[in-house]
Amino acid sequence: MITTEQIKDLRDQTGVSVMQCKRALEEAEGNVEKALMILRSKSSDIAQKKGDRDAADGLVVTKKDGDKTVVLVLNCETDFVAKNDDFVTLANTLAEILLTEGKDAVEAKAPDMINPVIQKIGENIKLGEMLEIKGGTTGAYIHSGKLGVVVELEGGDETLAKDIAMHIAAMKPAYLSANEIPETARTMARELFEKEVAESDKPQDIKEKMLEGKLSTYFKELTLLEQVFIKGDMTVQNLLTSKNASIANYTIVRI
Repeated sequence: MITTEQIKDLRDQTGVSVMQCKRALEEAEGNVEKALMILRSKSSDIAQKKGDRDAADGLVVTKKDGDKTVVLVLNCETDFVAKNDDFVTLANTLAEILLTEGKDAVEAKAPDMINPVIQKIGENIKLGEMLEIKGGTTGAYIHSGKLGVVVELEGGDETLAKDIAMHIAAMKPAYLSANEIPETARTMARELFEKEVAESDKPQDIKEKMLEGKLSTYFKELTLLEQVFIKGDMTVQNLLTSKNASIANYTIVRI
């Protein structure tokens, strides 16, 4: 006879529903260890069946220890599941493994950790992008669990790096500096604004100044170092200069 205590014990170990635990125990004739094996086997089968379903939502997680910062993406099918406690715990646990043991360890351990959660939640879950960043001064910012930014500085401190990561998440720059703007982008913008300026009845020399002004404003809004910092009234470049810092690199990860 299957007891309530056996069902509770199995549920505590697996997190799956009471009915799933009861069926597994019945199949195992009351043997809890065998029931665990049955549930694990079924979780793998369920994961395989759901494996082709699109997992376009999910969660971005960052972890930091000393000079190492990691970013991990765990994908699921819906935002509802992305906020589920079991899913959030799983994402953070995998990120901690990434931080302490590396990518190979995550890839080796992930299936056995993910499959039971798929069984419990009922959605496809997939391990997504993983990044490991070492050295320098780093700061990370996560926006709504869907967008992660890690900034690496030369000089400065973690607070500055995190502030600039927050700025990048909010302002979405396309380029770090003016030197990174490709000529094709400049040409397309010029053609666009030339049409606008051509409709003006101003003299040609004024039109040229208007065109250059539009181009300058347009690209300043897209260039990180020339953007006005969201928490002040100076540009990001001037902020960095005031802190004796510069941006070595930045990474954006999004769902």
